[in-house]
Amino acid sequence: MSTYILGIDLGTTSIKVVLLESGTRDVVASYSMQTSSDIVDSSGIKANEQDTGRIIDTLNQCIQKLPADKLKNVTRIGLSGQMHGVLFWKARSGCDWSRRNCFIAKDTSQLITWQDRRSDNDFISTLPKPNSHLTLATGFGCVTIFWLLRHRPKFLEEFTSAGTIQDYVVSMLCGLERCVMTPQNAGSWGYFNTSTNQWNLEILEAAGFPTHLLPQCIPSGALAGHTCMDWHGISVGTPVGAALGDFQCSVYSCMNTSTDAVLNISTSAQLSYAMPLGFTPPSSTQSSSPISYVPYFDSSYLAVAASLNGGNIVALFVDMLMKWMSELGAEIPKSSLYEKLIGCALTQDTSDLTVLPTVLGERHSPLCLGQVTHISPSNLSLGHVTRALCHGIISNLTSMMPVAYLHQAGVTRVVGSGTALARNQVLRQEVERAFSQMTIEYGQNADSAVGVAMVLCDRL
Repeated sequence: MSTYILGIDLGTTSIKVVLLESGTRDVVASYSMQTSSDIVDSSGIKANEQDTGRIIDTLNQCIQKLPADKLKNVTRIGLSGQMHGVLFWKARSGCDWSRRNCFIAKDTSQLITWQDRRSDNDFISTLPKPNSHLTLATGFGCVTIFWLLRHRPKFLEEFTSAGTIQDYVVSMLCGLERCVMTPQNAGSWGYFNTSTNQWNLEILEAAGFPTHLLPQCIPSGALAGHTCMDWHGISVGTPVGAALGDFQCSVYSCMNTSTDAVLNISTSAQLSYAMPLGFTPPSSTQSSSPISYVPYFDSSYLAVAASLNGGNIVALFVDMLMKWMSELGAEIPKSSLYEKLIGCALTQDTSDLTVLPTVLGERHSPLCLGQVTHISPSNLSLGHVTRALCHGIISNLTSMMPVAYLHQAGVTRVVGSGTALARNQVLRQEVERAFSQMTIEYGQNADSAVGVAMVLCDRL
């Protein structure tokens, strides 16, 4: 009888679930669904929050779409999800299991996502310096908690636990009294030393930080516990892996050798490769460095250039055009507009228009906003602008991690993945120009849900 591993990825905009056959590692079933959980910010503080209840409801709907006969034979559950963000809950009442075979969110905050920008650079400059090679940035969990401590201290008093959205789901599935977190997620929060695998407790306590909210750290790839209830036909007592970062899991799903680099362009964009075993990151990294070293597995690290500006910039461009047309009294479906833009750009092989697409800034340079230069009467067509925008997205990423760095690291193949790259032929053309001296592989798409299931297949 075949057995299966359930892989779950709680992404920024959607949730994906897969069933991986334990013996063959083949994906035998999958389903994904948009969460539509964004909460409109009317506060003026640049908040970015999502409805926790809607996220959990979407998760339940996704699991229900998988074959019931296979769910009965699930032997392990793995979760990954959006990193940096923070969710608060009450440990003993964080969910309601009264509905048959599933839980719903209860006594939780909304999810404050990695895109939250209320703690700006000026605010971060007032925080104590962390004992970590990873620098602080807006949207990081500990930074957000510091902001809440200063501006909404009563809010924090309502809760006993904090974690990422994937940590929360693991805690609810296992009925944990205290949240557990892997170094992959802890490193994304700030104030965590990946060499010692410890929070900077002395630094945080001296600053009045509510350290009782911090999760207990356990190794990436370790077991968090077992399901405390039957869940959509999956038996009580099923092992559940500690939640992992979606970025690391996406890399794990498609990085076959140490000579691979993974380029992922979805909402944001990342370019990464594996550091040699035994590599130790510098004790501190300058905040202006665009390359960071994030924890992977077995005390290893990935070198990563993580851009905040990826497919979301194309989406912003489309939304801008939609708004302009609406103001002019013209209407066109968004999907049709997107297809027309790509079609126009495909007829324009290059453009002398220059677009720096850092509309959202970058973590290493938060004040560097977007620019359009070399404008002339001959390069203002939609084809020119769209081509220049796509070229700018790739150029921005390779300016953060130059191709020469990859050559020096022995990289010979770039695995391209992500929804934006899959949908956008113009982006793929620009990738092929940028990495013309390397093999480009698109067939093995990075997939966090598949990756986390593979981790459990290989390590538990």
